[in-house]
Amino acid sequence: MKKSILVVFLGIIALVALSFKSSEKINIWMIGDSTMANKKADKAPETGWGMVMNEFVTENVTVHNHALNGRSSKSFLNEGRWKAIVDSIQPGDYVIIQFGHNDEKVDSKLHTDASTTFKEYLKKYIDETRAKGANPIICSSIVRRHFDGNGNLKDTHGAYINAAREIALETNTPYVDMEAKTRMLVSKLGPEKSKEIYLFSKPGEYPNRPNGVEDSTHLNGAGARQVAGLFIKEVKKQKLPLTKSLR
Repeated sequence: MKKSILVVFLGIIALVALSFKSSEKINIWMIGDSTMANKKADKAPETGWGMVMNEFVTENVTVHNHALNGRSSKSFLNEGRWKAIVDSIQPGDYVIIQFGHNDEKVDSKLHTDASTTFKEYLKKYIDETRAKGANPIICSSIVRRHFDGNGNLKDTHGAYINAAREIALETNTPYVDMEAKTRMLVSKLGPEKSKEIYLFSKPGEYPNRPNGVEDSTHLNGAGARQVAGLFIKEVKKQKLPLTKSLR
């Protein structure tokens, strides 16, 4: 009789512990550029892949997407945007970092050198995330839909992809090669079919875009969900700790 009571008691403790663990509040912080950023309604159908991340996480997770149009690893920091985030990060949180698109630009407020300053800025984000007891994840930039005359995707990110991979390896930080993942997706779709996931619309299709739009850098809603899905799939494949907070 006493043994059965003990078993029941231990079972209750296990259930309470499991319930507590599943209800633990986790934050995902996203920092990056326009390909990840939230978009206002008047920019429809443009959609950053960070906008839809909340569709892939469990109920105890809150996604804070702070990615912003036109920002590089340098300008995001220098504008004070990172400080506001790092001051709010809690132990056990996750920070997803994706820069590169704008680091390539010649603008002195944006430009970083792939082999030096770009890696230094990424390392600062990594180090300060870990100092708060949180978990950084480095992502490479998503591919631009720029095909050559033979139907092959061009390399428009150059050394910045390798630099992101290198700093992740040097700091033992999880790395998701979004460029490679999206390159495979877009290459498989081809020059015409891939327009269905980027920001392409016909004149009059959207009231806010009366002349239509042809944009091979930014995604639409369908594209954002596919790209976010690629990130989620890779996180699960690598069995990263974030997996426990995903649907």
